[in-house]
Formats: sequence, structure tokens, C-alpha cells
Amino acid sequence: MTRKYNFCAGPAALPEAVLQTARDEMLEWQGSGLSIMEMSHRSPEIVGIAERAEADLRELLGISGDYAVLFLQGGASTQFSAVPLNLLGDKKSADYVNTGQWSKKAIAEGKRYGQVNVVASSEDTNFSTIPAFDTWQLDSAAAYLHYTPNETIGGVEYFWTPDVDVPLVADMSSTILSRPIDVSRFGVIYAGAQKNIGPAGLTLAIVRRDLLGRASAICPAMLDWQVAAENDSMYNTPPTYALYLAGLVFDWLKQQGGLTAMEALNRRKAEKLYAAIDGSDFYANPVEVASRSLMNVPFTLADDSLDKAFLAGADEAGLLNLKGHRSVGGMRASIYNAVGEDAVDALIAYMQDFERRHG
Repeated sequence: MTRKYNFCAGPAALPEAVLQTARDEMLEWQGSGLSIMEMSHRSPEIVGIAERAEADLRELLGISGDYAVLFLQGGASTQFSAVPLNLLGDKKSADYVNTGQWSKKAIAEGKRYGQVNVVASSEDTNFSTIPAFDTWQLDSAAAYLHYTPNETIGGVEYFWTPDVDVPLVADMSSTILSRPIDVSRFGVIYAGAQKNIGPAGLTLAIVRRDLLGRASAICPAMLDWQVAAENDSMYNTPPTYALYLAGLVFDWLKQQGGLTAMEALNRRKAEKLYAAIDGSDFYANPVEVASRSLMNVPFTLADDSLDKAFLAGADEAGLLNLKGHRSVGGMRASIYNAVGEDAVDALIAYMQDFERRHG
């Protein structure tokens, strides 16, 4: 078997060591006589796996006891509804920042439940920038401020945290665990698993405990964070196998040296790739330099008629899933934690060779 380099935005690459462990434990987990997938979620084995995963995640992110850690289902898109249903309360509106396609989806869902105030938008730059904080039209009476620290499709990332007086809510699906963050600055952090946490099917929510118990009367029990917290994320059967794999990823991250080490690696990978793009007249990246994502690197070819040939050649070279999102076009390399530096080196070598042959 020859594994290829996977640059997919999600479901994304998983660490090979994690996959090997999962393979070895697929039929029987640690002498139990059955697979993880066959175990009751109430069993001591699954409860232990969940507890270890939470402990490791708390260690990696420095999450204090002031926060509940919830392992949920439904993807980050379900949290687009859960956020207003849990936080609006008797408030009339919430603030949102629009920096791309995922921000827009969160805004659209928020409007189902209350008034949305778009405090800033980079749509006029085709989502290639992040609006300066001093231009944001914040509402001190808002229930919360929601933003997307990394836009997977457009490839823009915040390298600062908004300082606001209302609970700060962040969709960190495509940046969580890529570098250290100060969790105490946030009211709520949520993320789909399928980029840096584990396989699709698991969703993470980190909720400050004083924000629990505020859900509206119409909030379904399955979206009520307090219900999830009171039941240790097991109000119903959780995605047990996805949780097991996430736990393996958390352990792998600790073995790599934690998030400080991952940030150093991720910055090195991104700097190499952006340097290759910037050093060429054949490739271009549309994002302002200060806002370029460490995780998702979109780029275009000077002659877009070569796009199909570029992608076909990349596939032949074992460089998979480089096609840009349909709303943006061009190419996109997602270089999450599990995408090694060797993968980025191979991509750069292919890009340079393709330019020599077609430039």
C-alpha cells in the first residue's frame, strides 16, 4: 500500500500513527473481546475513553474547570442554530462578523432566531481581508459576538482575538489545535472534528459554565448545552468510534510536543508554500499577507485554462484534493496538523515542475 498526500479541506488527513493504532485495535480493543464500535456507550471502556479524551484536550488547550467540554453530533453547522438557541435569551439581537462563506452560513441561521447585526464584513474585498477591529459597529446590548477565526474556503485567518464586553463565540472548525489559544477569552468555542480533531461525525463545544442554562423554550434537548453537560455528552448515544479516534489524535498531539510544537511546524509549512507562490509569476494567492491562513492556502494559476491539467498531474503525482472550492475556483491546499512537511515539499516541487513545463 502506498499512501498519497491528502490536501482535502475536510474530511481531512489523519495522522498515520493514529490510523495504524485504529487498524490494530479494529477487531478487538485491548483484550475486551470486541470492537470499540460494538461497545455500549455506558460501558466502563467507552466512559474511560471519553474521560481520557476530555482530559487530554483540556491539557492541550489549557481549558479550566470554568468550561464544560462537550462531544456532540451534527457538525459545526448544527451549532449555527445551537448558538442563538442557547445564548439569545431575552436579548433581541446578536453581533456577527462576516469574513467568508462559513460566516455567511452562521449569519443566515442566526437570523432564524433573532436579529443579526453584521458588525463588519470583508465581502467588498471578496473575503480576502479581515476588517480592522476599530471599524466594527459593535452593539453593547448584543447577546454575543460570533466570528469565524479561520475561513476554510477563502483562506483568511485571524491572528488576534476580538476584545469585547459580550460573550465571544468562535467557530474554530478549521484552526482549533493548530496553535495555542487563550480559551479564557471566549464564551463558546465550537468545531467540527473533520479537520484537526478526528473523523467526520463528532463536534466539539467548549462552553463557559455561566452560559449554560440559558436555552430558549424552543431549543431542542439535543441542542441544549446544559443537557449535554449534565449528561457528560451522553444524553443519547454519542459517536463513540469518532470519539475514540479523536482521543488518539489528542494523544498523538501530546507526543508531538503539544500545540506550541504544532504551531512551529504549521508556520514553517505555510511559510514555505506561500514563499513558493509569491516567488512565482505563475501562481498567486488572493489573501492579504497579514491574514493568510496557516491551514488553508488557496492559489490560482495565471492561466486558468491549465487548471484541469494541473489537477490531473497532481493526482498522478499522489497529491490529492487540491481543487479549490466551487465558490472560489483555482486550487486550495489544506495543510492541517496531520499533513506533514514532506507533503508540502512534494507539492512545491510539483508546482515548480508544472511551471517549468507550462509557464
